[in-house]
Amino acid sequence: MHAITVDRAGGPEVLRFGERPDPAPGPGELLVEVAACGVNFIDVYQREGRYEVGTPFVPGREGAGTVTGIGEGVTGFAPGDRVAWASGVLGSYSTLALIPAERAVAVPGGTDLETAAAAMLQGMTAHYLTHSTYEVRSGDTVLVHAAAGGTGLLLTQMVKMLGGRVIGTVSSPEKEKLARRAGADEVIGYEDFSRAVRDLTGGEGVPVVYDGVGRATFDGSLASLRTRGLMVLYGGASGPVPPFDPMRLLEGGGLFLTRPTLIPSYLTSREELLWRAGDVLRWVGTGELTVHIGDRYPLAEARRAHEDLEGRRSAGKLLLIP
Repeated sequence: MHAITVDRAGGPEVLRFGERPDPAPGPGELLVEVAACGVNFIDVYQREGRYEVGTPFVPGREGAGTVTGIGEGVTGFAPGDRVAWASGVLGSYSTLALIPAERAVAVPGGTDLETAAAAMLQGMTAHYLTHSTYEVRSGDTVLVHAAAGGTGLLLTQMVKMLGGRVIGTVSSPEKEKLARRAGADEVIGYEDFSRAVRDLTGGEGVPVVYDGVGRATFDGSLASLRTRGLMVLYGGASGPVPPFDPMRLLEGGGLFLTRPTLIPSYLTSREELLWRAGDVLRWVGTGELTVHIGDRYPLAEARRAHEDLEGRRSAGKLLLIP
């Protein structure tokens, strides 16, 4: 098989394409021929060493493909089944991947594998953010950063499904069009965005900020919250947030801060996986949720995909196609 391997922590240049021995499924595992794998910021964090992973490793936590073999003790799956997965898995940047059966979900017949791969991690992230971390209610106004990114577009759509109003931040006119197409009610730039949020909410601020940008937006996000508002820092695309004095939460009006992740915080059981993935894939199948695939890259061009993601040159979901 062919795969991307990381032998040491570093920049995109450490992503090496080459041949590896074909794997065999062990107990509880599926061997899957990968049709598409998602490119996500968590892949970047693991490549950089920000999230420690023992080297060498094959990156990639999300994908979809066709089962070609099953390990001992696996039930509910058979060769030929179409499956998707996200989080709790490594090794998706490859032509063949070993996937724990407990982390795989069936792909509905009306959904193609590329769309399934693109929907899983960011779709379930948007699901837990809007249905669990802060349960969006009808009439809520929320701030979504990077509203034209893969997660941002899905977040915007889910907030609208729940009856909320979205203020989205973007970095270009092209991304503004994407955010508005997804349903964003107001689209603003990053410069002095907290003032714009206050103006758009009659000076009150928003009850929740969904912030996957991190360092560059953190201070403004806190300043955008209303009294007892919730700051949801679910990523750090611009870098990690430096340590800060918790008194700032008091000064902002008794604010709350959380730093969630899909695993272990919001996929605590297979039942929770089936709930979140089931909702996402069902909404994709019915057209209630649209997945925007921004770019597709051959597996061998994983480095270019990471460079585009980190350089903010992308919109929507990025996929590697083995």
